[in-house]
Amino acid sequence: MSKVVFNNTVSLDGFVAGPNDSPEQPLGEGGMRLFDWYFSGDTEVNIPGAPPMKLSKQSAEAFQEGVKSLGAMICGRRMFDIAGAWGGTPPGSPCFVMTHHPPQEWIKEGSPFVFVTDGVESAVAQAKKAVGDKDVGISSASIAQQALKAGLLDEIHIDVVPYLLGGGVRLFDNLGDTPIELEVIKVIDAPGITHLGYRVVK
Repeated sequence: MSKVVFNNTVSLDGFVAGPNDSPEQPLGEGGMRLFDWYFSGDTEVNIPGAPPMKLSKQSAEAFQEGVKSLGAMICGRRMFDIAGAWGGTPPGSPCFVMTHHPPQEWIKEGSPFVFVTDGVESAVAQAKKAVGDKDVGISSASIAQQALKAGLLDEIHIDVVPYLLGGGVRLFDNLGDTPIELEVIKVIDAPGITHLGYRVVK
């Protein structure tokens, strides 16, 4: 059965990017440190839209397990712009981009992008319809927050870096005052990173 899954790397103090993130500085000030673990191992891993990675054996196994089950990706327009549309090869395809203003140059036959203008519920429904039994991956922190509040997110996978970023883009902002119960489903201690997985209790 298809699940809606969020996966991201986060600093120990809860940031997914440093201050002043932009297309010129995609991860903000100090944010590149969050992804040192992508290039510090001896196991090569390749995914569309990303440079070749060298992960530790433990991290490679965890990473490839998530990639194998991924059928589509949902992101926000800010991530789409900062990533430069991944050069037309997003890490998850089809890629559903939530935006109020779809970029006309990407609305064409064969485009890997579907632009959703009517909210997270619509984005999740369209992505689930497109993937069948595969998982729908949410890639933007702001979209994950919206999906959590709407009761649409099934699992949260975070890769915790032993690093205090001090400021920037918070992972779990704007969730409101209603507590959200989680169940631990994965803890993997790997060199330079800890992989955690949680099921959202509904």
